Amino acid sequence: MHDQPSVSELVQAVKNFVDHSAMPELKGRAAFHARVASNVLATILRDLEAREGNDAAEYERLKALLPGSDGKSRETLNEELRDKIRSGELTVESAALMDHLKKTAIAQLKVDQPKYSGLATALED
Repeated sequence: MHDQPSVSELVQAVKNFVDHSAMPELKGRAAFHARVASNVLATILRDLEAREGNDAAEYERLKALLPGSDGKSRETLNEELRDKIRSGELTVESAALMDHLKKTAIAQLKVDQPKYSGLATALED
């Protein structure tokens, strides 16, 4: 069985190289791009860690929100949700819809922008 190194470990190794070996040697535009690369790698690491749980939680919320959804994929359920929103069948007056959208957005913010100033406020609600 081949399980070493993991994808996360490989990404972390590249991030460590960028942060500790390459970035200190760079200036100007190259240093900026190295910081961008480091931030991208950090986002990838957070996504690798959270993706399975986030997708599973979203899928469960979608199944609860959309009756008759057994056996359908998360992608299909998201398409159905989109269609119900577009048709006006689900609106902002739906507490379940708003709860789903908020939880989905917060999960994505935790991956994309964990230092976003509004994240702590959103988590309190």
